[in-house]
Amino acid sequence: MKYVEGSKRVFLDTGTRFPREMIWAVGAVKFSAAKSNVALGLMDAETGGVIQDTARELMNGVHDPMVTVDVYQTGSGTGLNMNANELLAELATSELGRPVHPNDHVNMSQSSNDVGPTAVRVAAACTVKQEVVPALQTIVKSLNGLSGRTKGVYKSGRTHLRDALPVTMGQEFQAYADAFKRDMKILEDTAEHLLDLPIGGTAVGTGLNADPRFGGMVAKEVAGLSGLGFRSADDKFLPTRLLTDVSSVSGVLRTISLDLYRLCQDLRLMFSGPLTGLGEVDIPTQEEVAGSSIMPGKTNPVTVESALLACAEVVGLDGANAFASMLGEFELTMGVPLMGYNIVLQSKLLAEALRKVAVLVVDGIVPNSKRAAGYAESSPALITVISPKVGYDKAAILGKELAKGVPIRVALKGLGFSEKEIETILDMKSLVGPGIPAKKL
Repeated sequence: MKYVEGSKRVFLDTGTRFPREMIWAVGAVKFSAAKSNVALGLMDAETGGVIQDTARELMNGVHDPMVTVDVYQTGSGTGLNMNANELLAELATSELGRPVHPNDHVNMSQSSNDVGPTAVRVAAACTVKQEVVPALQTIVKSLNGLSGRTKGVYKSGRTHLRDALPVTMGQEFQAYADAFKRDMKILEDTAEHLLDLPIGGTAVGTGLNADPRFGGMVAKEVAGLSGLGFRSADDKFLPTRLLTDVSSVSGVLRTISLDLYRLCQDLRLMFSGPLTGLGEVDIPTQEEVAGSSIMPGKTNPVTVESALLACAEVVGLDGANAFASMLGEFELTMGVPLMGYNIVLQSKLLAEALRKVAVLVVDGIVPNSKRAAGYAESSPALITVISPKVGYDKAAILGKELAKGVPIRVALKGLGFSEKEIETILDMKSLVGPGIPAKKL
């Protein structure tokens, strides 16, 4: 493979190889292109058939070790396209016993400038649909279940990491379930734009040297191979010169990571302890590995922290994608290889983190109801309940007394409230929803 050998000298040689999903996408494009060229009468059936066979092998991972070009290559993705062209040409030549040319045959009706941007979108759309969406469905289901199990677990709310009014654990976890459900809709809506493929636009989007029907035929074949609704872009200039639709999907993956990061941070705090932290929940699955190499029996939130690292990486890759999507001028986008690599990595990292947090953390959470309720009842913020009756200033003075450790029941009794009134004030069920409990006093 002459081009590939030369690329090792002039591209960067970092050892960073394209993920399976990008190779599948390129193979799918080559299969679909060969099939379409035969149907259009531009290529003989025998040559086209062998190219299709070898392209299927490429899609199925048979030839992954032969896709050796570095991700850090020419920005249009010519390196990846020519690696595939030369590989499939060599395999087809060996099969037929006569020359099959990488450009004249395998790359017929195509250019790196429409193959690369097409492959990026195919890989991104497929990975989002097959990995990220199911993982989001899993964590939404897990959080909904946990919210239901903990809807009667009362705890102190916290703002600025200081004691606040009571909430239920169920309310806290439902907020995250709703957030991921919202994120999933945004992701699906944004990923819809990835289905518009530039294939058939050839070098600059005009479609020169390709049959006008070619792009639509290839898109239809790729749709059949993937099970997704890929279609030929009406305006091929747009997806040829811009990757902002891919960058937008990356941005949604960043948003999901931010929500997951926040969930994980809250879980770490709730799991902190067992004696000197909050200790509001236990996560038994985290005991499966040693938490410390020196402190026997220590349990750490290892799955949660693993997910935090993945979230940080997804956010960082989104920054790289934003930069890469600006590369290029006029009729060419120059961030193809990097964004193809990044968007797949983001999707796989995020999907794995979502699944593991759902199955190994959320599904296994055991609330410490007694401890949580104790925090709720001891919060100085409960003075807010009687503030409408005694006034803000007097309530603030009482709050300072509670902050010094004076039990709230003692403080309330000192204000002249009866036992019955105190029970009404401390009725947690009435404090975790709308209304003005002081009107009952």
